[in-house]
Amino acid sequence: MTISIRLSPAEAELIKSYATLKKQSVSDVMRKAILEQIEDEYDLEVYEKAMAEYRKNPVTYSLEEVEKELGLS
Repeated sequence: MTISIRLSPAEAELIKSYATLKKQSVSDVMRKAILEQIEDEYDLEVYEKAMAEYRKNPVTYSLEEVEKELGLS
């Protein structure tokens, strides 16, 4: 699939320079940046949901308790 984006000349030059510095193609740099942004946003959403659940029931377990519960000790 091909996707195009509009960049200012300065933005395009910055991205090209960065790709050259990293010895990657512009396409690879853009793909990696977009996928990392999506992953970061997903991780933040999961974190926020987990923290909300923890605030409702702030129970924690020590490593020893977890190992015992799982039969690892």
